[in-house]
Amino acid sequence: MDTEKMGAAAKSAARILGVAGTDIKNKALEAMAAALESRTGQIISANAADLDNGRQNGMKDSLLDRLRLTPERIAGMADGIRQVAALADPIGEIIEGSVRPNGMKIQRVRVPLGVVGIIFEARPNVTSDAAALCLKSGNACILRGGKEAINSNMAIADILREAVASQGLPADCIQLVSDTSRESANQMMRMNGYLDVLIPRGGAGLIKAVVSNSTVPVIETGVGNCHVYVDRTADIRMAADIIFNAKTSRPSVCNAIETILVHRDIAQEALPVIKARLDEKNVEIRGCQRTAEILGDCVVPASDEDYATEFLDYILACRVVDSLDQAIEHIAKYSTGHSECIVTSDYASAEKFTSSVDSAAVYVNCSTRFTDGGEFGLGAEIGISTQKLHARGPMGIRQLTSSKFIIQGNGQIR
Repeated sequence: MDTEKMGAAAKSAARILGVAGTDIKNKALEAMAAALESRTGQIISANAADLDNGRQNGMKDSLLDRLRLTPERIAGMADGIRQVAALADPIGEIIEGSVRPNGMKIQRVRVPLGVVGIIFEARPNVTSDAAALCLKSGNACILRGGKEAINSNMAIADILREAVASQGLPADCIQLVSDTSRESANQMMRMNGYLDVLIPRGGAGLIKAVVSNSTVPVIETGVGNCHVYVDRTADIRMAADIIFNAKTSRPSVCNAIETILVHRDIAQEALPVIKARLDEKNVEIRGCQRTAEILGDCVVPASDEDYATEFLDYILACRVVDSLDQAIEHIAKYSTGHSECIVTSDYASAEKFTSSVDSAAVYVNCSTRFTDGGEFGLGAEIGISTQKLHARGPMGIRQLTSSKFIIQGNGQIR
């Protein structure tokens, strides 16, 4: 990986893209979306090679699902790009302004971050999502995916680069690192002077490595040990439906739940109903002693490690709790700060839960699977930030911007 060459090309492209008008950026995005659709066969062929390699290397079904591209998923990628094109351009927006007593006019204006580096794992749709969001927000991007998806990522990146260039913008505003070795990731973590920010998107191991080792500023994303708490006043059927959706609709993603907490007053009635839904997908339940007393021998005894684990599979931890306060304490201890939900009919319980739980997204009576840039009206997303500085939650185009002050005067001196 020639970091010097890639970094210099990205910096040059970022200077052009940062002052590009909304119209040309939107035309480039429309061209990117159309190119993905027209070359679906090429992408599917490249993805098939990645899937074959994954199966040969013993990749789990849940991870193969993250890797798999279908015509429908590629159409969804294209649609995500078009949604980004339809969003208001944040660059140049006046965030605030004032006139000082000496007559100086001060405005704070939204500007691109510059060059965004993204290290991600086995989800090739991230290539198009990241490229689109960075382009609309005026940022060049250097993308480094995992070896599992290298053929898919290269095909997608080549198609997007050609589309961008066809509209008169530099192809190097989108670059993909073809070297998937650990050293290439380490080099990106040390690209000070070229990368303005580095965003890891993937499993806990990847995120921890980047946060611990990067000398480039990092936005931490992704790990989702998410919870649903079933309150004593919950509608049991609603709770079962929410839990089923949040766990099984796509268990390999970060907004899927990993633990349910059930109030003791409703557990005897609610747990069998919840289990019946989960049985439709053969979900393994790892539960506390009280869970086993209600559901029987099918429950695998849960350990502390189970409550701290992001399974990303058809496995769900369960604990019967004595109170709302105990549920909040459990979440505070084990949560990664991603998404949590309470199912309740009690307004006071909902208010206490939403004010006390410190996560990026806190839900009342709806699935955590909605923690997504598209579902929140942000278009595609660069990732789900679980930190508190700069950005938190789904990161759309506004979260990929910074600001600068523009001061206008008529000869003032200090």
